[in-house]
Amino acid sequence: MFGDMMGMMNQLKDTQQRVEAKKKELDTVILKEASSSGDIQVQISANREVKEIQISDALLEDKEQLEDYLLLTLNKAIKKAHDYNEQELAKVAKTGLPDIPGMNF
Repeated sequence: MFGDMMGMMNQLKDTQQRVEAKKKELDTVILKEASSSGDIQVQISANREVKEIQISDALLEDKEQLEDYLLLTLNKAIKKAHDYNEQELAKVAKTGLPDIPGMNF
């Protein structure tokens, strides 16, 4: 019984290390999102850090439209990064977790 417990603990530790490595890797994954008009483009890491924002000169004349487009585009980019992040970390966790009865992942 204790051998199985130690094996599971080691497997959990290994999985934790793989998850931490994946988190670092996700810093290098850059996702792109654009407004529907293409006037705003955002680059964001899979760890949800905004890396770059490009704004068309045409939007600089309309502050309200710029703010609306920026909010919509940033929120879409953050959601995309969040979904990608969760999906990638879930893959790592699922493949590394021990088979514990009653815990279905």
